[in-house]
This record gives sequence, C-alpha cells and structure tokens, in this order.
Amino acid sequence: MGRYAFWILAGALIFAAWLFWSTSNDQKSARDAYENSYAVPPLAPGAEAGRLAFNETCATCHGRDAMGGEGGPPLIHRIYEPSHHGDDAFRLAISQGVRAHHWDFGDMPAQPGVGPEETETIIAFVRAVQAANGIE
Repeated sequence: MGRYAFWILAGALIFAAWLFWSTSNDQKSARDAYENSYAVPPLAPGAEAGRLAFNETCATCHGRDAMGGEGGPPLIHRIYEPSHHGDDAFRLAISQGVRAHHWDFGDMPAQPGVGPEETETIIAFVRAVQAANGIE
C-alpha cells in the first residue's frame, strides 16, 4: 500500500469513527434531555396558548413541554435551534410531516388537526422555552 493510500484510508477511518461517535452522542443527548428537565419561563399569552396546544396535541410523542418522550425527540434541544431548524421547518413538519433524520424515533406524520394559527402559537412556545434555556 502506498503512502497516499495509507493516509486516505486512515482519514476515512477517523471520519467514520467521528461520525459514529457524533451520532451516538446525539442519541445520548436525546435520552439526557428526556431524563432531565429544562426551565419553562413565564410565557407571553401567545406562547402560553402554544404551550397548552402543544401539551394537548404534541406531548404524546414529544413529551410534556417539548422535553422529549418515548415517541419523539425533545424540541428543547440544540438541534432545533432557529439557525438549524427555522420556524418554517416546524410549519412543514406539522402540516406535511417529516422523515426521521436526526433521531431514531421514526417519521413524524402530518398533524392535520393543528391549524395555522395554532401552529404559530406552538412555535412561539418552543422558541420561548429554547431561548430561556440558552438555545438561540
């Protein structure tokens, strides 16, 4: 094996190890978020309406106050910070569903019972709790 082939193979192995570690680390942080609570601050009326809507509609999978559950990931998590998953990502997930791509909970189905106004209050709730916990 030539010198360059060795370094390419070594680099590929290091990258594969990093990819495995980072994926398992995200799964661990999902379990940690599920097991550890974040602070829910006092909320503005729109965000409080979103909290009520979230806990009525979404908590079955995503846990009470978006802290994560057995059926869905925590939304109070760095993966869902606005710069990575903007508000439109939430709108699309609610209206059209989304394929699993960060977690192993499976695909999220569309939520046709959640209308546009309710969606906006849910987003306001999630963003307020994220911001209160340093996820911006």
